[in-house]
Amino acid sequence: MWYAIVGSDVPDSLARRLSVRPAHLERLNRLREEGRLLLAGPFPAIDAEDPGPAGFSGSLIVAEFADLAAAKAWADADPYVAAGVYAEVSVRPFRKVAP
Repeated sequence: MWYAIVGSDVPDSLARRLSVRPAHLERLNRLREEGRLLLAGPFPAIDAEDPGPAGFSGSLIVAEFADLAAAKAWADADPYVAAGVYAEVSVRPFRKVAP
């Protein structure tokens, strides 16, 4: 089943986010290679494709896992969690309808 993982950043998270971004992307690439990643990306903190120093307010990942516990375990092991980028992370079942 698909699961939506939403991480909400702490204030002024940009430096921490950038420092662990390669490890974060490596995990996403593994999901993609396994055919389990539907989409992933950050929420710009301002209304701009490149928010510059304003940074990001969080991230969304929609990926396939065996169950909710597996999705939560994967989310808890994210480098952004370990580095203190996220203030909180929510994981919920997601049902893709379109496209």
